Amino acid sequence: MDKLTVISGYLFLAADIFAIASIANPDWINTGEPAGSLTVGLVLQCQTIHGRKRICIPPQLPGEWITTFFFILLGIISLSVTCSLLVMSHWHHEAIRFARWIAFTGMVLFCTAALIFPMGFYIREIGGQPYKLPNNTAVGSSYVLFILAIFFTIVGLLFAGKFCLPG
Repeated sequence: MDKLTVISGYLFLAADIFAIASIANPDWINTGEPAGSLTVGLVLQCQTIHGRKRICIPPQLPGEWITTFFFILLGIISLSVTCSLLVMSHWHHEAIRFARWIAFTGMVLFCTAALIFPMGFYIREIGGQPYKLPNNTAVGSSYVLFILAIFFTIVGLLFAGKFCLPG
């Protein structure tokens, strides 16, 4: 197996891990207020009031965030299939071409999710507008992990594309 294939495989694996971690961590939006903090994720919403024990419940997600969650799940599946195909390419060289296209699909899904997610900032818990968070609210660590997943997917595609050029 070529070095570039191995590098792109590790980058896709890192992107997959970052995307899974971003979904698992309920810190997509964070309101660090003095009276208490609220973190909203795609699967959990957690609140801490005056230093008490953190309480987490499933959130009432707007349609935009359900769509974002669905696209991220499809992107995770795409990157997992890509990693499997890159391993298979050790024995079947033609699998690399399919891996590149499936990784490209994952990248498109992730980028689409990143564009759709800010449309849901209007929810009651946040109180913003589409694409505009209130001043006391910020994106959290889960969103940063998701952006890293997009970055590693794009860099992995650059390495895979250099190796997989027709010719």
